[in-house]
Amino acid sequence: MHDRRSLGCSTLLYVGFCAFALAALVATAQQTPRVPRIGFVANAPWRSFSTHEAFLAGMRDHGYVEGRDYIMEARNAEGKAERFTDLSVELARLPVDVLLVSVCGAPLNAARQATQTIPIIVATCNDDLVESGIVKSMKRPGGNITGLSKLSPELASKRLSLLKQALPSISNVAVLWNPGYSDFKADWRELKAAAQRMGITLHSFEFRGIDDLAAAFDAMRREHVEAMITFSDVLSFVYARQFAELAATARLPAMYAFREVPDAGGLMSYGPDIPDMFRHSADYVVRILKGANTADMAIEQPTKFELVINLKTARTLSITIPRNVLLQADERIE
Repeated sequence: MHDRRSLGCSTLLYVGFCAFALAALVATAQQTPRVPRIGFVANAPWRSFSTHEAFLAGMRDHGYVEGRDYIMEARNAEGKAERFTDLSVELARLPVDVLLVSVCGAPLNAARQATQTIPIIVATCNDDLVESGIVKSMKRPGGNITGLSKLSPELASKRLSLLKQALPSISNVAVLWNPGYSDFKADWRELKAAAQRMGITLHSFEFRGIDDLAAAFDAMRREHVEAMITFSDVLSFVYARQFAELAATARLPAMYAFREVPDAGGLMSYGPDIPDMFRHSADYVVRILKGANTADMAIEQPTKFELVINLKTARTLSITIPRNVLLQADERIE
């Protein structure tokens, strides 16, 4: 028969040990802060693009190291715009602390459907956020959305102007665009006004995914257009090589929104440095993680734009780029 005093003592020791262990666990939990999560939905594997490393470099500029100070929750939509919504909802339910969105259009629309409370940072918006009613103003957006705008509508007319300067004789230009990504309402308005001033007739050719591109280029050949221009659609960034190859096969000189296309063999591009904008978007993310309110964070715009011309492609197409255009180029690819 056990001694009651011994049993009571053992019980007290056990309870005391449990209380001590619980207190230690609580103290440890209090000392180990939760690592924030940043959500991102990409059109292709996130780590396969220069924008990925640019964003991580921007975070490191602020002393934030991936895996230590934050976790990157990236999802791959595999080039299918219809997947953005489900993947954004998945990230919102984790939940993530910030949703980083590459561009406006389908990615931003999906993020907006997924949450009205989680901060959303747009790295390179291609639409007019105020005109579309997404934010109240550029200085004070209101709501949970802010970020950077790449002045896409204004750049549409500038790209057409540079294309006309490079190819003075053109009068019929194809516009290759993706209505499933964005309606590009402001881009169309600016582009049509510029085309009228230049005496250019625009021909609309639509695609909704990478599998539609070959048919679109075939249609352009049948229409006998003399050149092509694209809007700032993320697919021409993700699939730069395919765009360049199809244009080369069609022997169609083209102006693009992203330098990645002339880097891959396309003729020309004009626009801001996209990786640099992703690096700058890290500033917004860090401010959010430190407690800033998206409603009060002004939407910024790039100040540097670059004209890139692939002279090797120009020679292949038997095009001589005028000297006045070459002098404007920030980079000439030989």
